[in-house]
Amino acid sequence: RFVRRSLQPTVAAATATAAVTAGAFSKNEKCEADDNNHGVGTAMRRGSASASGMFSTGGNLPCVALYSPALLSLRKSVAHCDSPPTSTTLRQQKSQSNAPYKPSDPAEPVADPTVEVTSSDGKKVHVKGGMCGEESDGLYYGLFPRRQLWRPRLEYPLWDNDWDGRRPAPISQLQEGEGNGDSQQMTDAQRERNIRKHGVTRHIILIRHGQYDETFKEDSRRLLTPLGRKQAELTGQRLGKLVRGVNEEFGPCRVKVVRVSDLARAKETADIIYDSMDLDHFGGEPVERSGPDPLLNEGRPCHNIPGGKARTSVVERTDEQHPRIEQAFRKYFFRAEMPVLPYQEKKNRIEEDAGKGNIIATSDESKMEEGAQRLLEPHPLHEFEIIVCHANVIRYFFCRALQLPPEAWLRLCTFNCSLTYFTIRPTGTVSCRMLGDIGHLPHDLCTFSMHTGFNW
Repeated sequence: RFVRRSLQPTVAAATATAAVTAGAFSKNEKCEADDNNHGVGTAMRRGSASASGMFSTGGNLPCVALYSPALLSLRKSVAHCDSPPTSTTLRQQKSQSNAPYKPSDPAEPVADPTVEVTSSDGKKVHVKGGMCGEESDGLYYGLFPRRQLWRPRLEYPLWDNDWDGRRPAPISQLQEGEGNGDSQQMTDAQRERNIRKHGVTRHIILIRHGQYDETFKEDSRRLLTPLGRKQAELTGQRLGKLVRGVNEEFGPCRVKVVRVSDLARAKETADIIYDSMDLDHFGGEPVERSGPDPLLNEGRPCHNIPGGKARTSVVERTDEQHPRIEQAFRKYFFRAEMPVLPYQEKKNRIEEDAGKGNIIATSDESKMEEGAQRLLEPHPLHEFEIIVCHANVIRYFFCRALQLPPEAWLRLCTFNCSLTYFTIRPTGTVSCRMLGDIGHLPHDLCTFSMHTGFNW
């Protein structure tokens, strides 16, 4: 009681200061605070924000009705009979309460790493974001070295519009002669609409290899099982319909290339898929088969959360394999180049080429219309790529493409010969249309490695 009476003038001054910071509350509005688990409690404000309305008159400790860091600190001083805070301290606390939000994560990021990336179309760009690097010491929550934590360029859940380093510079920053056509006569919003309307959408279909014999350590002997070969065959038949199309409503898709990792099980799967697509009598644009790419090989892309403390061998494998898998992501995931030709001009160009027999696709519909053939044209603003690779790589790509924490990759599950399908719009937005889709496989062909069915 003596302490409360002696602090009454200070409390009144602090109340007036806090009222300016916190603003007036409506009558009978609840306000709760934690105060470092000491429990300020819940109070009901009655009347105006005056000194007389700030404290209860009973024998309990003062009950604060307005929440502010300054009053909470004062409350703690009263409760513990400490010396009251000075006016300088109150001013410092008030300025801190108005400071902008800053993440409280103890692992503060170092400077954004910037790397040069060469994508599959040969373009070199500079992108930011990545693991912290050697400058960050200590463990991240006791799990793994903090330097191996992935750091996005922007705080989650913000979307990085320049994630692939290909976002066009603002028109105001373009030098004379830069840009496409009349882009310098547009506003940024007009150019964005033009890109969205006339640009090419890239479709990337990731396929996990079929089931294989895991009893051998040598890669050359880790070949598909009979069940795995059947999985690959059915996957190729499904993709063949995608390439050829069925009718005008479900038209053909312009699949540009089939890519594959350099491991035996993936190469065998890709061979069976390509042969099962039945492109021998396909009169359209040929589907390229690229050479094996070791960047797509299986590995440990990064640490996984939840998970225990990483062993030394896991830390070493992450150091060895993460840069390669990250390089593969940046090589194959990017938006298409900014469009130059308007849609109608591009369509006219395609029709001219089609008259020369370069692009027109044919679909044999003899089963639907006896002996009849119809010309089906792929959409000119959509391009597809098929990549046959591995579960860990696909799960990591999923997190990176959607700008989710990569450490969540092990929470996902992709069955053998499943399809994970992304679209990358010309504006740089990314969406996932399928994750681990096995709709083309019957129940007795559904496996995850050596696990069969779903009861595991």
